[in-house]
Amino acid sequence: MWLSLALLLLILPGYSIAAKITGPTIVNGSERGSLTVQCAYGSGWETYLKWWCQGADWNYCNILVKTNGSEQEVKKNRVSIRDNQKNHMFTVTMENLKRDDADSYWCGIERPGIDLGVKVQVTINPDTQTAVPEWTTTTASLAFTAAATQKTSSPLTRSPLSSTHFLFLFLLELPLLLSMLGTVLWVNRPQRRS
Repeated sequence: MWLSLALLLLILPGYSIAAKITGPTIVNGSERGSLTVQCAYGSGWETYLKWWCQGADWNYCNILVKTNGSEQEVKKNRVSIRDNQKNHMFTVTMENLKRDDADSYWCGIERPGIDLGVKVQVTINPDTQTAVPEWTTTTASLAFTAAATQKTSSPLTRSPLSSTHFLFLFLLELPLLLSMLGTVLWVNRPQRRS
């Protein structure tokens, strides 16, 4: 019985409910404009917190905005996020875009254990209102048209080394499980008969 309880403690915090999140691979926006990204998730993830994170490295990206578990829009600086739990989709909007907003971002779902996420590359086209040579505008326009076709990224999970649960698992739960297993084996060992 103790062994079953210990195994349940190990498995339960990292359980999975149809672990799936999808989003566009590339999204384009114009300088001083805005862009919208929609990320979809499977059934069972409705009340989990959703987030938008900036940075190429998943483990060190900067979470810019996070939902509060409801469908209310949450806005922080120039970025907002809204979860549509009925349609299993959350929408991120970035406003007043700047050239340095071009970066790798992540749509994510916070969960016990390892979060779910999908990478989204954001590109920013130069402002056409400023004086830009005609060939640059044409090149930017071609780049925008070529990248406008959105592919769907495959879901990723954060590295377990960055997870608090992972550290808890190996520093507390695993030694506890091993000591209980050793005790069970020691108690159930064959006895010598004299």
